[in-house]
Amino acid sequence: MQVLDAIRTRRTIGRLVEPAPDRAALDRAFDAAMAAPDHKRLRPWRFLVIEGDARRQFGTLLAQALQARNPQAGAPELEREGAKALRAPMIIVAVAALKTDGAGVPEIEQMLAAGAATQNLMLALHAQGFGTAWKTGAGAYSDIVRKGLGLGDHDRIVGFIYAGTANAPPPQPAPTGWKDHVADWSGSTVSG
Repeated sequence: MQVLDAIRTRRTIGRLVEPAPDRAALDRAFDAAMAAPDHKRLRPWRFLVIEGDARRQFGTLLAQALQARNPQAGAPELEREGAKALRAPMIIVAVAALKTDGAGVPEIEQMLAAGAATQNLMLALHAQGFGTAWKTGAGAYSDIVRKGLGLGDHDRIVGFIYAGTANAPPPQPAPTGWKDHVADWSGSTVSG
């Protein structure tokens, strides 16, 4: 698949089933992630692969985070939150591993680099025939989830990338409407 085709045809897939990407497909996808642009080549990202029974443990972390946010949450809400981990046969946790020890690169640039690496990963999986969905939700910002995944104080979850095989055709693309988001700047607003 050509890169422009991959970019134009990638869609968020809501229903993902087995098979998940195998190790060879993951190796190619992580190799693509490493090619993302980043200032000073810090590579301020990490990826955690969650599959099999580990998804249930991840679901437990999500439910614990919900309970901490909302002590009134009942069993149905906690069960629903935990079941999010079973939406796909694989979850890849994308992490911005922020370098704060004099790296000289603002955190926002490191976050954006981690996002670019995550997009490369998703495009590479799509090009190999797999579907993905980039999710966050409150769990992505929870210290319970972050610490439960073994992440450090300077790590930030960029997203939970659900990966697998689409069990239905992907949604058709909407017209891009890119012209509404692009303008030429003439310098006319510069004073002096």
